[in-house]
Amino acid sequence: MNTEPTPHRAGFVSIIGKPNVGKSTLMNALMGERLSIVTSKAQTTRHRILGILNGADFQLVYSDTPGIIQPKYELHNAMMSFVYSSLEDADVVLFVTDIYEKHDEEPVVERLRKMVDTPILLLVNKIDQADQAEVEAKVEYWREHLPNAARVLPISALEKFGTGELLDLVLGYLPVHPPYYPKDELTDKPERFFAAEMIREKIFKLYKKEVPYSCEVEIEEFKEDETIIRMRAIIYVERTSQKGIIIGQQGAALKKVGTWAREEMEKFFQKKVFLEIYVKVNENWRTDPKALNRFGYNQ
Repeated sequence: MNTEPTPHRAGFVSIIGKPNVGKSTLMNALMGERLSIVTSKAQTTRHRILGILNGADFQLVYSDTPGIIQPKYELHNAMMSFVYSSLEDADVVLFVTDIYEKHDEEPVVERLRKMVDTPILLLVNKIDQADQAEVEAKVEYWREHLPNAARVLPISALEKFGTGELLDLVLGYLPVHPPYYPKDELTDKPERFFAAEMIREKIFKLYKKEVPYSCEVEIEEFKEDETIIRMRAIIYVERTSQKGIIIGQQGAALKKVGTWAREEMEKFFQKKVFLEIYVKVNENWRTDPKALNRFGYNQ
């Protein structure tokens, strides 16, 4: 009888793709936890967020990354640096596309074609919104255009179709290695980060046009005891006119943001939350290296 212990596998899995293809939804589905914020607007994710999935004999470290774009200013450059740094240490790459995506020849595809030593699983997402012929055409397209992909898989991250098979595939590619993080850790980000992201998610859902993209959220105070978490958050905008929009008439819009965010936080932290939110102007923070460094984009 073989009594050899099962070797422990561990590795980094980078989730990359264009904006709005469903990377964050996939990360949350694979983790079974809502770590990444999800909205219908593009470029919602700004940071590289690690999700650490642990089993008795494995540790999967997923990286949810910003959508791949052509940078227009310093914030975009910082966001793209998160994408490319995640590729550098990846043991497996999940390249997410979807049934709607136009097939432009872009630098990231060229880069993936040259990654011959790293397994690439190409995922055609949102197949619940297409018929079988459309799905088969997309799968065939990518088999031809990224021939070094180990597999091309049709999935629906939203419906969790294909995600079980995907987990088994990823585990098969992981190297034998001890865990990189303590086995009880879920992510590398502190609680303050997720609190700020929940507020930012509500801003994306409540406001239109450029306003959400001009906002950054900072948790200025985070005090926790056994029964309640007390927080003070600052929403930074780039112009005084945006401050008025965020606050709304008689503070109604800001109050709605606070209520929605607090409800989300109480589910996430499993505690009562007392939340104060203020709005301040930090002109052109998206192009200011000092501001970007303060907000954690140049790390």
